[in-house]
Amino acid sequence: MSLIKQLWIAIILVMTMAFAASTVTSVLSARQYLQQQLQVKNMDNATALALSLTQLPKDPVMVELQVSAQFDAGHYRFIRIVSPTGEKLVERVFEGKIEGAPAWFANLIPIVVQPGQALIQDNWKQYGLLTLASQEQYVYKSLWEGTLELLLWFVLGGMATGVVGTFLLRHITRPLNDVVGQAEAISERRFVLIPEPHTPELRALARGMNDMVGRLKSMFNEESARLDALRKKVNRDAVTGLSSREYFMAHLREVLTGEQFAASGSLVLVRLMDLNELNAILGRQATDVLLKEVGTELYESGNGRIGQRAGRVKGAEFAVVCPSHETALAAAQEIHDRLVNQVLPRWKDQVPDLFHIGAVRYRREQSVGSLMSSADEALAKAANKGTNTFEAVDDAQAKPAIAAETWRTLLTEAARGDRLALSFFPVMSADGKQLLHRESAVRLKMDEAGTLMSAGDFMPMAAQLNLTAPLDLGVVNMAIAHLQSGSGDVAVNLSAETIADFHFRNELALLLKAQPDACKRLLFEVPEYGVFRQFDAFRDLARALKALGCRVGVEYFGQRFAESDKLADLALDYIKVHPSYVRGIADNAGNQEFLTGLCKVAHAIGITVLALGVERAEDLPLLAKLGFDGATGPGIR
Repeated sequence: MSLIKQLWIAIILVMTMAFAASTVTSVLSARQYLQQQLQVKNMDNATALALSLTQLPKDPVMVELQVSAQFDAGHYRFIRIVSPTGEKLVERVFEGKIEGAPAWFANLIPIVVQPGQALIQDNWKQYGLLTLASQEQYVYKSLWEGTLELLLWFVLGGMATGVVGTFLLRHITRPLNDVVGQAEAISERRFVLIPEPHTPELRALARGMNDMVGRLKSMFNEESARLDALRKKVNRDAVTGLSSREYFMAHLREVLTGEQFAASGSLVLVRLMDLNELNAILGRQATDVLLKEVGTELYESGNGRIGQRAGRVKGAEFAVVCPSHETALAAAQEIHDRLVNQVLPRWKDQVPDLFHIGAVRYRREQSVGSLMSSADEALAKAANKGTNTFEAVDDAQAKPAIAAETWRTLLTEAARGDRLALSFFPVMSADGKQLLHRESAVRLKMDEAGTLMSAGDFMPMAAQLNLTAPLDLGVVNMAIAHLQSGSGDVAVNLSAETIADFHFRNELALLLKAQPDACKRLLFEVPEYGVFRQFDAFRDLARALKALGCRVGVEYFGQRFAESDKLADLALDYIKVHPSYVRGIADNAGNQEFLTGLCKVAHAIGITVLALGVERAEDLPLLAKLGFDGATGPGIR
């Protein structure tokens, strides 16, 4: 029972006891007063009647008429005249029932009044003893009406007190509600601060809670900063700040085998003069400056391009994977222009033949070895062209581009559910024995034959045409239909562009409210880049989904680890770590240390950690040892 309810019960009990005491005191006081008045009335009426009868002739009929007249007019319980010898001369008794008050009330509060007595004289002789008692029903009626009036005022006063008390309690307990909300937020893995109230007791409590939250956030931020420094040390080149060879090659394998990006893209190799020659010409320090400038330009070439990543693969050779460029020529031209305009002017006097660029197209499932060989061949052709040149080789067998209007037709039909399909991949526990949930991947039916296209091939165009919201809503509908006909839980991927769509969020909320049972089995996840690009929108969406009973996670986590402190307030249920950290984990001691720390930090705030892109089932014991709760990927069945 809540504290507010307990307070109200206590207030009601106290008010009831006060009313009961007040009523009893009031009724007893009134009864005492009325009894005294009734006693005086009895005595006065008895004396007056006896005096009147003394003056009358003692004719029995006349006496009886006088007594009857008095009885009928005076509201008496009885009037009796008894002779000195004990003979009853006249008696009138009220034979009706008490009116004006319930019988139980009369029995509960008895009226005890002595009858009035007076002597009747007949000249100098005693004629008889007059005894009379007034009717008590009017006393009961007065007491009953007074009690009812007191009760009415109590009810009215109680209602007024309740209204005023409600506002006062709300005002007084508002700081307490803030503390309760803060405690609930902590239990939901959200760490929020509250203002300190004026009430001394609550101020001390709020201060203690705020201090605890502050320490937790500080510990989380410090550990996140330490892990981010470790991540950079392990996965970045110390001179250029670009991805190290191992990390870049892991990312390249993910691009070639995963479904996050389109089925084709470009790989660009940039080779400077031999590193030993550069050191001889410029000196080691100046060479490092040159490498840093080239690395900066290659890194900035990926600004605004999802999945584009640059790495230093060896010596003075760099590589850039470009999933979003339509042709190898466009990718090579952009990087060539950047180097010619931003880097070459400062170094051409000392190193006129600074770089050569080779670019080739890749296709999904192409081996890394064959792709790198093709890029090396293009690089060799560029070197034969002359100084600071590039060579781009586009796939002559590539399928012709689909026109924008055709895309719009296909995606509009897909949004209606006519062309969408779902594929499901298992997410298993770290020991590989228990199914945690199934991850759904959307597919687009391209033709009547049922040719399927993965999300990475059509979602970029859907984003360009502002059709991601209806597509995501269609996916949610299909996931709910699957849950209704099957068992287990299902994870649904939401596009980065969708989470900021207010209309989509309303439609999704209405859909989920109509399916409360499905909500408990639905998981929603958003790619990390989308979370931080639309952070406020994602936070609102996550809270709305969790309020409906769904679980929320972040997919491809770890690319922007420096900003992960923002996630401490979101009450996330799980994160799925980017495959670049997971691939080849058995041979990467640095990433093992980083992932161990990541799992500890996540578990400290109640977040489940899952591994993406696991290629071998043999890696599961190691991942479990590092702290992972589950895994998915081509090696998981």
